[in-house]
Amino acid sequence: MTDNSMICAGIDVGKSHLDIALHPGNARLRVTYDTAGLKALDAFLREHDVSRIGFEASGGYEWRLLAHLRAGERPAARLQPAQLRFFAKSRLKRAKNDRLDAALIALFTASLEQLPALPDARFDKLAAELTYLEQIEQQIALVKTFAETALSEAIKRRHAREVARLETCRKAHLLRLEKTVRDDCDLAQRLDLLISIKGIGLRSALCLIIRLPELGHASRAEIAALAGVAPYDDDSGKHHGRRRIQGGRERLRKSLFMCAFTATRHNPDLAAFYTRLRQSGKEHLCAVIAVARKLIVLANTILFRKTEWTPQYSKN
Repeated sequence: MTDNSMICAGIDVGKSHLDIALHPGNARLRVTYDTAGLKALDAFLREHDVSRIGFEASGGYEWRLLAHLRAGERPAARLQPAQLRFFAKSRLKRAKNDRLDAALIALFTASLEQLPALPDARFDKLAAELTYLEQIEQQIALVKTFAETALSEAIKRRHAREVARLETCRKAHLLRLEKTVRDDCDLAQRLDLLISIKGIGLRSALCLIIRLPELGHASRAEIAALAGVAPYDDDSGKHHGRRRIQGGRERLRKSLFMCAFTATRHNPDLAAFYTRLRQSGKEHLCAVIAVARKLIVLANTILFRKTEWTPQYSKN
């Protein structure tokens, strides 16, 4: 049970403003999302003796607030939009604006038994750099699509030159990101352990380290759920639906599936596992999802034990 006398703050993050609401009580505040506004926020929190703070992940706009609260003295949590959306439905709340969202966040924060920890500060810059790398890769894919549909050979050559330029940028940025990770002894060790697993390359290993810092510190079920490859039942009464994966971290899951496709051909253990599933009648996609789940659980075990991967498969 949460303490009803504990004052909780909910913060709705906008591009230019922060809306703050308290629970219990009706205190409200709107401040500009800048240095002066953050100072006003701190004064408001001190004035009302706030015990804990919740704010919603807001497409990256919340990072400045996250860094500010992490340096403060009050416990704070970054909440996922899906959590708040379902909480609002459970309360039959349909109206939506910034002030109402702040109040809802405050109420949800008060209902939590324990606040989820804020991400490690080491990953702030790394996550931003990885996102930039992903954006370069998206540009490469887009320009390649343009080239395929171009009617003029001259335009196709321009697209080809642009792809070559972006590929050069991608490789240089990947090397810079690797160097930044290797400057941290703990992260360097984690990177080498992941790369030892056949099927996980440098690019994917960096994604796993940065997008899934819980790797090596969570249970099998938790790590599969965070990666979005945990199967969920769809049963009710006599109905037994097909188990499906859902949720998880989208950018991470894309990299994990690429690893799984590679592992089905080049990792002897996982290739044998994939073959057994296919021979038992599993569809290709279902088998690949199972390989992805097995792969992330394997990576979790490798980092927990701090021992490099060694294949266990042997041909008879």
